[in-house]
Amino acid sequence: MIGRLAGRIDMRSTDHVLIDVRGVGYVVFVSERTLAALPGPGEAAALYTELVVREDLLQLFGFPTLVEKEWFRLLTSVQGVGAKGALAILGALGADGLSRAIALGDQASVKSAKGVGPKTAQRIVLELKDKAPTIMAMGGAPASVTPAAAPTDETEVIEPAPAPQPAPPTSGASQAEALSALANLGYGPSEAATAVAQAASEAPDADTAALIRSALKRLAPA
Repeated sequence: MIGRLAGRIDMRSTDHVLIDVRGVGYVVFVSERTLAALPGPGEAAALYTELVVREDLLQLFGFPTLVEKEWFRLLTSVQGVGAKGALAILGALGADGLSRAIALGDQASVKSAKGVGPKTAQRIVLELKDKAPTIMAMGGAPASVTPAAAPTDETEVIEPAPAPQPAPPTSGASQAEALSALANLGYGPSEAATAVAQAASEAPDADTAALIRSALKRLAPA
């Protein structure tokens, strides 16, 4: 199983990139959102990957974070949602947006993705709502790689994940920390996830403390 690729981008298309990893080119399908965030040809990049196996086809799909990769895996487990459909949803909402939409039961947001009908959106929300707290708690650091770290040895294919580096908390990390704090206070995963998602939807750039305060207001008895 190929879980992560790090190399140089040789070519960009409308729905995939060709990544050169030590002389071997890998075609990796990505969402529109991920494609827009990737650098141009000749520059270094890294993606977490999921290998989709069919009877007559092998395809690699790439994601900037493990959270997005996990959402892709869960989306494709829903009846009627294929790999391209899952990419369309992630491209429209992003991992954080999808987490909030599913935690809030927001079928309209899921349906806004190209090719997703109301019945499919309803099925996604109903089947995955219980999974949202776990995914939100994962946080997620990007699988980026600097040019200096680009591979040169032709004997290996997959780079080990880089050691964690201190970085300012991302929106997803803040939501994960807030979710963990609420769990420590005794709130159930589902109600905590809903409250954090509501707080994050109103203030996407809020830090952990602000999300906790806002979520607690929503969880307080009337």
